[in-house]
Amino acid sequence: MVFADVAISVHQSQTAICSGGGFWCTVNQDTLISSGIAMLVTLILGLVVAANLRHGRPGKLQMIFEAALSYVRDLTRENVAADAAFIVPIAMTIGFFIVVANWIDFFPLQKPVIPANSDWNLTLAMGLIVIIVVQAYSVKVLGWFGYLRRFTKPFELPLPVRILFIPLNVLEEVVKPVTLSLRLFGNILAGVIMVELIPQLIPVWLSWLPLSLWKAFDVFLIGSLQAFIFMLLTIIYFGMAREGLEESENGAHPPAPQPV
Repeated sequence: MVFADVAISVHQSQTAICSGGGFWCTVNQDTLISSGIAMLVTLILGLVVAANLRHGRPGKLQMIFEAALSYVRDLTRENVAADAAFIVPIAMTIGFFIVVANWIDFFPLQKPVIPANSDWNLTLAMGLIVIIVVQAYSVKVLGWFGYLRRFTKPFELPLPVRILFIPLNVLEEVVKPVTLSLRLFGNILAGVIMVELIPQLIPVWLSWLPLSLWKAFDVFLIGSLQAFIFMLLTIIYFGMAREGLEESENGAHPPAPQPV
């Protein structure tokens, strides 16, 4: 095969933090360093924008942030509720962090600095945080009875039939953080593999051009798109956490009879 001699390495350095080894006793130090850099850059950019806020004639960076914030606020109102403003900073922060972490990959990185989202541990951690907050929001909005009732949808079916859907609904909720994290992880990891692959398929003195073009496409287009999808799905999951609210309210407060 043509690609038989192509070697691809995406191994990450692991450090033991306790005796015994295994999953719970090791950390990926490359991911810790890379995600730490991305968080630091995200924090610095946020502080710079906050320190240079101007009324009437905002700067370019402030305009970009305000436009993004307004867009996320509108998405939240359309997909969740007008009174769910706390979701806006959560979705905005996650989306901005992912963008920064992905865009850093445009530079010629060397270990221990790697694309942070190419490690499933990081993307899964973000997915789990999102889903845990979503479950808490669902309980707050629906109450425990309404929250458990969500797992019997579709609500228009008779109750005996809806009981059969409980395992599927539980499975749907369990796999949400997995699918959310794997989508981001898979796309970023594919970009890392391509960066490793291109110089091995093309002579080194010719590879800089296709490598630069690929990194620009992968980092700025694919990386931004994946950040947007992660942020959008976060908002949508909060909207799904309210399922059954209308039915519960109508059941508790039936509509008044209309005069004949």
